[in-house]
Formats: sequence, structure tokens, C-alpha cells
Amino acid sequence: MSAADKSYEPTPARQVAFIGLGTMGGPMAVHLLRAGHQVTVYNRTDAKARAWLAEHGGRHALTPAEAADGADIVFTCVGNDDDLRAVTTGPQGAFQRMKAGSVLVDHTTTSAEVARELAQVAQSRGLAFIDAPVSGGNLGAINGVLTVMCGGQAEAFERVRPVVQAYSRAVTLLGDSGAGQLAKMVNQICVGGVLQSLAEALSFGQKAGLDMAKVIEVISQGAASSWQMVNRGPTMIKDEFDFGFAVDWMRKDLGLVLDEARRQGARLPVTALIDQFYADVQAMGGGRLDTSSLIKRLR
Repeated sequence: MSAADKSYEPTPARQVAFIGLGTMGGPMAVHLLRAGHQVTVYNRTDAKARAWLAEHGGRHALTPAEAADGADIVFTCVGNDDDLRAVTTGPQGAFQRMKAGSVLVDHTTTSAEVARELAQVAQSRGLAFIDAPVSGGNLGAINGVLTVMCGGQAEAFERVRPVVQAYSRAVTLLGDSGAGQLAKMVNQICVGGVLQSLAEALSFGQKAGLDMAKVIEVISQGAASSWQMVNRGPTMIKDEFDFGFAVDWMRKDLGLVLDEARRQGARLPVTALIDQFYADVQAMGGGRLDTSSLIKRLR
């Protein structure tokens, strides 16, 4: 499936802005355009925005504020807390020109603290803010089947949900501001644990001389199966890691998890260990490899 052949639920056309056209944001903005919305885009690297526009159409803005001017919904998908602050509350940030009653939906994976902070700023300006990190990776974005975990006001969530469904298969409000980011942290704890176990299992099987392609085919039909096994197991045994969610991004996310765990008094010994394993992969020069590259430590 791709943006070109995905079926879209009919929704009223909205004027929207999309800020951040990276690995995830670019395909998500395509789905909004294909769903019939009027899309204005901004990217910090302007050449990337112009390339996106040349391929897909839409409108171009030179600043986040310009992109947000007149939009019903502003979407952001940037790098980290500081990047998000820059494109929202900075001198040329979206909050400077968003119209009263509009909503900013943030798909960046950030701290829960910055989500709560920006929700308060938005409210003080007559705006709404939904923290909405996603799961599903670049293929989920391309195919329009992301899982979106949201925090914020129910009324604002219901207004944006039909639009977000253009690139998702599940959009769920999980609580007040910050709840979406906390849920994404739960997701990343689970992903890291599964990938480390899968790396150990596949490495063990290979050293034992098993035909691991056949083993994966068999055990993926049983209780050991997971998305990671089905989609990353075959590439892990071939030593292929040039795709998907990068180790550098995972370390950023796990740093957010461990910071939040310290604030909450939660014990995450396995997650802390896996974070260090990812640091080993970075030291091996694998920072831009897919997160399934954990298996490289075991070879």
C-alpha cells in the first residue's frame, strides 16, 4: 500500500499546515494532501520542502508562522523538545500566527513535560495542543497505518481525529496533556525489549547452525511471534539494517524514558541495559542503522 492507493474516509476539507518533512512527516503530509486537505508545508531545510512540493503539490511557507497562518490544524513532526519549542513558541513559531480556536497536533516524540508546557501556552493564546506521538515506523507512515497515541482536551481531539485518520489505523486519546508521550515511552520500552530478545535468539540459532529463515517461519506462527520477528527477523539474519527507525533516534527516545522513570521513581533495569547496548552500536558506527542492528553486538 502507498499514499497513492490508500482509501480515505471522506472528511470535510481543512486548511492544514505540516511542519517537518522528514522520514515520518513527509509521507504523513502526502496522505493529508491525498485526502483532499489544503496543505501548506515548512521544513527547516528548505530544499527538502521544495522537493516535496515538486513531487506532490501543495503550498510552501518560509517559516512555521507563515505555514500556520489561517490553518485549522497545524501538524509538527520535528526532532526533539528544543526543536518543537523553536517551531511553536519561537519568534517565527506557529503559535505566533495560528488563529483562535485552531489546534496544533504534535507528532514529535518528546518529553511529557514539554507537551504539558506547550499545552498551557496554547491555552493562554486561545489555541489547543494535542501531543500525538506515533508508532509504526517509516513504512507505517508511507502506508498510512500509523498508531497515534494522544494526550489533550477531548473536544480538540475529536476535531482533529478524522483528519489524523488519513495516515493512521488507530488514533486514541489516552488522557490529559502528556499522556500521549507517556504512552509512546511505554511503546519504546516494549520495542527495545523485544528487539534485544530477538537479537539474542537469532544469534543463538545461527551459532547453533540452524536454518534461521525456516526457524523464523515456524516460530512466527506461535506464541513467540511479534511484529519485529516477522518484519525484522529475516533482515537481521541477513545483516541488513539500512532502513527503518535509526539507533540514534531510539537512544533519544530511551533517554526520555529513563528521565521520566527517574521522575516517577519507576525501576527500568532492562531498559537501561538495552540503552547501553544501543550506545555500543553507536560506538561501532551504527548510529544511523535500524534499531534491529542490536544483533551486531553479538557477532
